[in-house]
Amino acid sequence: MKAVKLIILLIHLGILGLLFGVLLNAYIPPKVFPWFNILSLGFPVLISVYALLTVFWIFLWKKRTFVFMFFGLFFFSATQRWVNFNTTKETANLKIITFNVKGGKFGKEEIENYINSKNPDLVLMQEDGNLDYQFSDLKKAKENPLGSLYSKYEIVGYKEIFEGMYTEDFNAFADYTDLKIKDKTYRIVNVYLQPFKFEKSMVKLNGNGNEDERKVKNIIKRLIPTFKTHQEQIEMIKKYIDDSPYPVILTGDLNAVPNSYEYYHLGKNLQDAFVKAGKGSATSFHDYKYPLRLDYIFTSESIKPVSYRVDRSVELSDHYPVVATFKISN
Repeated sequence: MKAVKLIILLIHLGILGLLFGVLLNAYIPPKVFPWFNILSLGFPVLISVYALLTVFWIFLWKKRTFVFMFFGLFFFSATQRWVNFNTTKETANLKIITFNVKGGKFGKEEIENYINSKNPDLVLMQEDGNLDYQFSDLKKAKENPLGSLYSKYEIVGYKEIFEGMYTEDFNAFADYTDLKIKDKTYRIVNVYLQPFKFEKSMVKLNGNGNEDERKVKNIIKRLIPTFKTHQEQIEMIKKYIDDSPYPVILTGDLNAVPNSYEYYHLGKNLQDAFVKAGKGSATSFHDYKYPLRLDYIFTSESIKPVSYRVDRSVELSDHYPVVATFKISN
């Protein structure tokens, strides 16, 4: 029994070390050491096993329980980015939907009906397929096949951040639109970072040792260069966020999970609307049977998140839409 306890203790300590490795994404970029970013993909599993092993020590009434509980506090904020239980009673005056619609392949009319039923003030799409959607009371701003914005408000500025950079290997999108909302200007940033271009068959392991090993190696070969590309794309986007003379709302599909380098650095100096006002799970990509939060809304501190919901009532894409409300000053 002592040997079993020792093995479990070593496993617990190992998981603790890996969890701290995830937090290092805030400081170490993928071009220096990409493996911490790969660890971020496993955070839901790591923290779940860590919690179960802590409960195991509680039942055995071991003093080490308190040590593991103490270190577990370091991962509270990291966990809150995946699962949250906020309730707010503020009155909102701005509703935003961000939605990767996968080129409208699941039905353009169905997407239009869904968006119109929600009566949003702003709709930001990724992978919109350059389709001309018709939304009630919303005007379309400039668009790209990888992103578009529909709004009730006056456009006073616009820039496509990756303009002229698109190639067969560069499939990302980012732009900003300055909008006059209630006599005040806001910068709305829409982002679709470089995709990994995985298919289900490429990531599904089937128990065949050699084939599964080959798949894992191929996955890593795609992950690492894409993470490095994300780092370059974030540097370009951040310039227009940091230099903005207006409060910022950043939305989109980051093709990255919470606690990743992308999350820490693109959302730096902004607040995660889910952390502030979300309830339940933030998982937004449902094509794989694994919790993946890829879609986000970040805002400047002056914009107060009131509610944030991943709408699982519809499957109009491989992503669920994110519906959030905010309180902005008049």
